[in-house]
Amino acid sequence: MTQQPPKKRAPRVLVTTPYLEPGGAVDTMLRDAGLETVFARRADREAAGRSLTEYVTDVAGIVAGTDAFPAEVIEAAPGLRVFGRCGAGYDNIDVATATRRGVAVTFTPGANRVSVAEHVLALMLNCARRIPQNLAAVRAGGWTQDSGRELYGTTLGVVGLGSIGKTVARAALALGMRVVAHDPRLDEDFLAETGARALPLDDVLAEADFLTLHISLNETTRHLIDAAALRLMKPGAYLINTARGGVVDEDALADAIEGGRLAGAALDVVESEPLPAGSRLRALDSVLVTAHIGAATVEARARSGAMAAGQVIDLLAGRDPAHLVNPGYAVAGAGAGAR
Repeated sequence: MTQQPPKKRAPRVLVTTPYLEPGGAVDTMLRDAGLETVFARRADREAAGRSLTEYVTDVAGIVAGTDAFPAEVIEAAPGLRVFGRCGAGYDNIDVATATRRGVAVTFTPGANRVSVAEHVLALMLNCARRIPQNLAAVRAGGWTQDSGRELYGTTLGVVGLGSIGKTVARAALALGMRVVAHDPRLDEDFLAETGARALPLDDVLAEADFLTLHISLNETTRHLIDAAALRLMKPGAYLINTARGGVVDEDALADAIEGGRLAGAALDVVESEPLPAGSRLRALDSVLVTAHIGAATVEARARSGAMAAGQVIDLLAGRDPAHLVNPGYAVAGAGAGAR
């Protein structure tokens, strides 16, 4: 009787994205591609009393949410070949270490474009009409009718005119706002089509009644909006940040609002999430903070999860993923025992 060779184990994919569930569409998608899935979302790990490092030792791919993947976690995963990051940002992954180890890092640009843009509009309207403050006053038995502001005729400054920034700009123009924008790589066709104006950053800061940020976080953009930048802004302006918390110096922002320079701010992202109990921003009535929910819609999450999983499947099957952050990963990892 001929002995059958042992069955080859399917590559394992770790899922840490909190809104993806066992048995859900992404789980099914990965399993249908012949992959084994392991779920280790933060709540799962905390319930099991285990660290993220313990889950990565034998995985080939990771579908990642906002959990941090520093060098030590990546180094603990000798078989890791690809990250599929659910979202447009990937600063939570040590891309340099991944590249050195021969690990591809992918992301899902555009998947949350509409959801984030709609959240920006909601934040602007809430700032302009002070809706949260009025709701709180009514619940407390009051009936105040303070004057708000119209968006129509005001100027929106957009810093970062990528997919989300363009969508916000189009919506603002439809509301009758004027749009000025800054981006090192401007889309001239978009500007010609919409009538949005490209300006240097300092001029955008000076002209904006509402300033919205749509840039990635890196060493050149960390605290881009600092005390000096805030001093350039128009008195009574509002700052909206749905990009990354580290782009804004929060102490400088608190100073600008406490000093009456800015009318307020609306932040969906902060430097340390969740917002620390001792943050000065908590005490400011004119600062609205949401819990990083700009992309938290059923539609955006479905698109993002499917895109991230699809890219993990593609790479593990030998195909090039659609949205690769580090195209030099294979070369860089060649000397480090990479596949």
